[in-house]
Amino acid sequence: MSDITSYLFETNAIRFCEENKPFWYTSGKIGPYFINTHFLFGNEKEATDFLSYVNDCLNDKNTLPQKVFAKVLNQYKTNNIYKTVIDSIKKHIEENIDISEIDFISGGERRDWFFSNIITYLLNKPHISIFKDLSVIVNNPDFSRNLENVDFSNKKVLHIADLITIASSYIRAWIPAIQNLGADMCWSCSVVDRMQGGKENLKEKNVLSFSLVNVDLELFDKALELNIINQKQLNLLKDFFANPDTAMRNFLINHPEFVKNSLNADEKTKKRAQLLVDGNLYNL
Repeated sequence: MSDITSYLFETNAIRFCEENKPFWYTSGKIGPYFINTHFLFGNEKEATDFLSYVNDCLNDKNTLPQKVFAKVLNQYKTNNIYKTVIDSIKKHIEENIDISEIDFISGGERRDWFFSNIITYLLNKPHISIFKDLSVIVNNPDFSRNLENVDFSNKKVLHIADLITIASSYIRAWIPAIQNLGADMCWSCSVVDRMQGGKENLKEKNVLSFSLVNVDLELFDKALELNIINQKQLNLLKDFFANPDTAMRNFLINHPEFVKNSLNADEKTKKRAQLLVDGNLYNL
């Protein structure tokens, strides 16, 4: 088992649902596991505190990259888990991409910045911070200054992401933002690939995708071996891995009370359950 995989378990970055209690995802769909890749910052509290700090920094986009970089650089120097993860990302990039071909490194709001800023520094490449509204801030490799009037024509960009599922954020925001500059996103390196079609979707956009950890049957078997999950949980995970929509549709048919209870739960859960109902996401 790789260091990164063991850290996913150690930091609770990957969580498996209790029996008959799948997680609600932002999309309104449900699933048996949830991944908070940013917990690899060291632990859940440090990651949550840093994310809150990033939220505060969003009040001033021009100074945000420098503030974020100062935090991640300090964490890199003081936290062994985070340093190991970052060094592994750097090594993975160097093994899969000719570094001399990379002109810029980009990262999207917000969790990508846990990883992209420090990689920019270590690889000595300029950084493009992409915001959800498709605006960008460009910095030199040590984030000592913002770069203005940059010539992006024919430049190649490597995007660093925390997690890739179906690559919807790429297609909606990250790739268009880079194209708006006149550059090309040529590569993506994510810490975790949920193996749900993101790599293939990026390939259609001429973006080569690399990941350190794939969420696959081997990972689930390891969780069983470590007694993190039981056999029933593993069976659901395997069904979900084979066909997410079919597995969760069957679950909802067999547990009709699940959505009903969720519609009467807390506001966050209720909102996601309503998305499922309104969109008939599982064709029930």
